[in-house]
Amino acid sequence: MNVLPQPAAMARNAQAPLVIRRVDAIPVALPLKAPMKMAAETITAANNLLVRIEAADGTVGWGEAASAPTMTGDTQGGMVAAVRDHLGPMLVGQDAHNWQTLRPALHRALLGNGGPHSAVEMAVLDLLGRASGKRLIDLVGKPKRNAVKPMWLLGNKTAEEDVAEAHAKEKLGFHFFKLKIGVKPLAKEIAIAHAVRSALPKMPLCADANCGLTFAAAHSYAEKTKKAGLLFVEQPLAYDDIEGLRKLTRATKVPIGIDEGIHSLADIGASARAGAGGVSLKLIKLGGMTAALEAGKLCQRLGLSVNIAAKIAESSIGSAAAVHLACGVPKADWGVSITHFYLAEDIVRRPLPLADGFVALPSGPGLGVEVDEAAVARFRVR
Repeated sequence: MNVLPQPAAMARNAQAPLVIRRVDAIPVALPLKAPMKMAAETITAANNLLVRIEAADGTVGWGEAASAPTMTGDTQGGMVAAVRDHLGPMLVGQDAHNWQTLRPALHRALLGNGGPHSAVEMAVLDLLGRASGKRLIDLVGKPKRNAVKPMWLLGNKTAEEDVAEAHAKEKLGFHFFKLKIGVKPLAKEIAIAHAVRSALPKMPLCADANCGLTFAAAHSYAEKTKKAGLLFVEQPLAYDDIEGLRKLTRATKVPIGIDEGIHSLADIGASARAGAGGVSLKLIKLGGMTAALEAGKLCQRLGLSVNIAAKIAESSIGSAAAVHLACGVPKADWGVSITHFYLAEDIVRRPLPLADGFVALPSGPGLGVEVDEAAVARFRVR
């Protein structure tokens, strides 16, 4: 007796293979508009990895990951080697439609390396989207929203400079601000929080220490900025100081967010048990879109607030992926950090625009941005 194929099997059989013929790991140095000073480093240029995946029919997909030696341990050279020597060769000759089978095999073959894994997955999903005409978000789930409000980072030397920059960015459409702390004397950083709050009395405002505070300083900052109404204080302590986090969350009612300490679903659970109010989800920390979407669902179940962020600074390739993620997770109530705005030059033909305070979910196939390969060549690290 002949058995008719089931509809899903018929669809797979009717789908022409999308065979990967080439995977390129491209190091680039993208200039920033101004240096960004953080607790552990000062960034003057974005040393990123681009992944270009080309199918046999000529379709191309792109991915991006920022080097983050103080956050993920990923250096630019290490990321290039990870893709060139390990992940790329495993993909050549494979059908991109089999990504859900290929993905776990790649993670088994190369432990950690969240940035390279994320950039590869991004490029594969962009490739699949361009081949099918579908947006990336429609390949991995359903959008919960169609636009996000980006936040702007403030990290100048004086309160006056921060206030002036905040007012200027507010006029451009930014309506959420994050103070970079852990880099100046504590009393000065407390004063800056109050000065910015006085200048912007109703604006969502938070602070990020990037692991730069002691317990005593973190407690003091949280308590002495209460009247500034900070939505949260992000990663005040070392990334692995779970006991310190537990003590801090018991000592203050100001919500404490975790960023550098989140690299897995297990880290999210541990942070929640220690009393964290929310977490920052980054593609490079979690190893890609699939894991980050799962992390967003876990945060919903645990009652954690969520910030979606790209690393300083990614091009509109990485920013587009962050927007897709922010529109795909159940909630992003602690804001969205989209970082191509900090670049002096982008590498796409039309950088993601800010309009009426929002960055819209790109409507084109895949990531929805068109890469300028001449710009990529210009900023390539030789």
